[in-house]
Amino acid sequence: MWFRGDLVHCPNLGELNVLYDYILGVDQSGYIAYVAPATTAESLAIIHASKEPIILVPRGSFLLPTFCDLHLHAPQFLYQGTGLHLPLMEWLNEYAFRAEESLDANPILAEKVYRRLATRLIENGTGAVLLFGTIKTETNIILARVMQEAGLRAFVGKLSMDISSRATYVEQSAESSLHSARSFVDQCHNLCAHMPAHERLVEPVITPRFVPTCSDGLLEGLGKLAAEKTLRVQSHMAEAHDQMDWVRRERGADDVDIFARHGLLTPRTVQAHCTFLGAPALSDIARRGTAVAHCPLSNAYFSAQPFRLREALQRGVRVGLGTDIAGGYDVDIMGSMRQAVAVSRMREGARIMADTNEDGQVAEGARQVNLAVDWKEALYLATRGGALALGLPAGCGTFTVGAPFDAQFIRVFSETTGEGIGSLDFFDTDKNAAKRKTLAVDMIEKWWCLGDHRNREGMWVQGRKVSAP
Repeated sequence: MWFRGDLVHCPNLGELNVLYDYILGVDQSGYIAYVAPATTAESLAIIHASKEPIILVPRGSFLLPTFCDLHLHAPQFLYQGTGLHLPLMEWLNEYAFRAEESLDANPILAEKVYRRLATRLIENGTGAVLLFGTIKTETNIILARVMQEAGLRAFVGKLSMDISSRATYVEQSAESSLHSARSFVDQCHNLCAHMPAHERLVEPVITPRFVPTCSDGLLEGLGKLAAEKTLRVQSHMAEAHDQMDWVRRERGADDVDIFARHGLLTPRTVQAHCTFLGAPALSDIARRGTAVAHCPLSNAYFSAQPFRLREALQRGVRVGLGTDIAGGYDVDIMGSMRQAVAVSRMREGARIMADTNEDGQVAEGARQVNLAVDWKEALYLATRGGALALGLPAGCGTFTVGAPFDAQFIRVFSETTGEGIGSLDFFDTDKNAAKRKTLAVDMIEKWWCLGDHRNREGMWVQGRKVSAP
């Protein structure tokens, strides 16, 4: 499969590369086999000799790596966009546990919810997603199967929780919870075992919900299971003020210390939120290789303070973005990108005000680090940064030879009319806007700020074009 057109990717934090008029080739297994300017002798020979049609990415359009969502509660998609008026610990019992319990009791409903979720992810350009499921193994196998059939990279976690504020939604003991976790891991692996390696898109994830729902015995066992089978781990850490107070009061330690003690902070771990981690803790998880799923929208609802994004990046923490459905109400990672920038700018404004004295001068000894991130950095977090945090195959999130071809086809303006697509408008001084030839960086920025699903022409994961199931 061959493409010709403009490619856009962010290989490093803050770096936006626009590769104008390139040829990109994808092999039979879905890996990028060739990337080069279309005007080189080798590319021209490929174009001339190609026996299959070359997919043209027209002027005003570009290919971009797919988005990665590092934190999404699949069963909570059932009530997305409602129930955000309560503090975290009350919200869990009133909404989250109830929704998860209802899907565990109704496999037909679970299938319907998960298929619609897959549709929405594809519409919004999400090619890889880290999912929290429910406590019932069979329901999580439905989730894994639906995601595999949809052609999405999905890392599915069966919840482990032997403590609960909802008496009807809890596992009987640490031992039974560990048995169920092991059974799910085996069944999830068996789901794709008959497929070639490059087609196995779904993997199991060890998923202690968070410290308040897991005994020390359960956490210890999950840490050993993750090490034994070299599994990814996900959970919530240092998210909300009421949750942090509960953990200190009941367990006599902070989240980060408890997870570390039980072997659950590893290079294969993604912890959501981490809003209450200060500089020493951020340095500690960077040293351990643990990644963070930054979910700015849900943090606005459930955390008393924002995540220290700039400080985490400076310390080398791997960070990606998450929607946190349904603690966040928007399944589109583009929303998370925009919110991450807005929150960071508010943090920078607060820093400036705190460091400025009554005379408008910067106070002596004030920090000079700019806490704001820009749109290019946010785009990196949504693509390459998320891929690194998830531990995806080498090169994911970039257009480089050997990387899986995970891409979305974005249209900014019409090649024939020059008019913007969807909500995008362009007001050229040139009377003939249809003659516009160059995809400028400010056009990409406009799409980043205003674009939506109407700009997305298609999406590929591992070289296969995906569509709504």
